[in-house]
Amino acid sequence: MTHPARKPASGTGYRRLDEAQIVPTIDRLRDRIEERFPGAGLGRVAGELHTMAREATACVAYLRRPHWPLRIAAWLAIAVMLVVLVALAVTVKVPTAVTGLADFVQAIEASINDLVFLGIAVFFLLTAESRIKRRHALAALHELRSVVHIVDMHQLTKDPERLLSGPPDTASSPARSMSAPELGRYLDYCSELLSLASKVAALFVQHFNDPVVLAAVNEIETLAMGFSGKIWQKITLLERIPTAGRPRAAEV
Repeated sequence: MTHPARKPASGTGYRRLDEAQIVPTIDRLRDRIEERFPGAGLGRVAGELHTMAREATACVAYLRRPHWPLRIAAWLAIAVMLVVLVALAVTVKVPTAVTGLADFVQAIEASINDLVFLGIAVFFLLTAESRIKRRHALAALHELRSVVHIVDMHQLTKDPERLLSGPPDTASSPARSMSAPELGRYLDYCSELLSLASKVAALFVQHFNDPVVLAAVNEIETLAMGFSGKIWQKITLLERIPTAGRPRAAEV
């Protein structure tokens, strides 16, 4: 019997990512990795991602809050500039003779230059808050991008073909200590980490509409999707390995 979907408790429903759910999910994934692969570097990477997710939650809260001191200072500066502009405009006199026409044109040209510089100054002040928040978001996203690359580094040497009759190992070959089921689980954990890293990145643009930050988030999501695609190619290849050719797996 099919039961109707439960109505979400919050007003946002399932239309927004909930950082309160993402952080515990990463925490559980870290514990799962540590339990199956004690002391593995991938578990430490998951722990680092968990720390970064908590930091991202604080940063997202900062991005959502209006920076009132900066906004008030910007509007006060704009008001002062407008008062000065009006005072300068009042001092401009319309010429009463043809001889004053050149001075009038020169005054108009100076006024136009003042308006251009005023517009630039107003734009700079009004976007100061967005630029400051953008810098904080991009710094956090840069670290997330590095974690995505680190996860990819952990799966590079996990080659399913080496479980079959491949060429003999050399002195520099990575150790083959995982059975086929263990290798599949390890690769699956890598894919989960990549997916969760992209979800943490998506939090930054959920309430902060900035094109530069959105482009950085899209880059991370594309990067994680590409790495995850390589991982699932390995998992698919692993599933095609005959059972007789697989080493016996210990219970984990």
